[in-house]
Amino acid sequence: MKPENLNIIIADDHPLFRNALRQALATAFTNTQWFEADSADALQNLLDNSDIEYDVVLLDLQMPGSHGYSTLIHLRTHYQELPVVVISAHEDNTTISRAIHYGSSGFIPKSSSMETLATALEAVLFGDVWLPEGVELQEISDDGTDQMASKLSDLTPQQYKVLQMFAEGLLNKQIAYDLGVSEATIKAHATAIFRKLGVRNRTQAVIALQQLEMEKVDL
Repeated sequence: MKPENLNIIIADDHPLFRNALRQALATAFTNTQWFEADSADALQNLLDNSDIEYDVVLLDLQMPGSHGYSTLIHLRTHYQELPVVVISAHEDNTTISRAIHYGSSGFIPKSSSMETLATALEAVLFGDVWLPEGVELQEISDDGTDQMASKLSDLTPQQYKVLQMFAEGLLNKQIAYDLGVSEATIKAHATAIFRKLGVRNRTQAVIALQQLEMEKVDL
């Protein structure tokens, strides 16, 4: 029997894909509420501004603001009870292995059939970790990417949001206005971010964040 009365977030910046995914899964999962986010910031707003208990996040690794694995790492650090399933156009073993290493409950290639999508999601909702057939997970070495992932997980949600805005090139004044806080608060966040990431300034912090990115691919 399939789970019912679910609250599922689809986090992907392609509206056509979100719509197709929702329509395909709606036939398999009835009485489900679907929520959509087209960026890492929109996803965070869903999680921050709602008393809804979400059952799973279907996460694209290449949304605006995601910087590769950074949103996955952030979710697994601060929303540990919320399963995250990566749905990606990247289908190589290294990407899949890193996603699982950073806490994803499953990995679904975007080339999968809709039947496979439904099967994978059902498995995750029942507590399993789902992988594409034939995938052999690689051991993730303690390289620069993994070290940065560990440092990133030390950031608070607000510090992570400020770091994302640094990456967008926003000034402290703009960030303070957008977040409704003082510039002094943003400077304090910046100091904490630099210390936790082991960098000296905004430029180095953004470069560090970019270590978690991957080469872009088309759908």
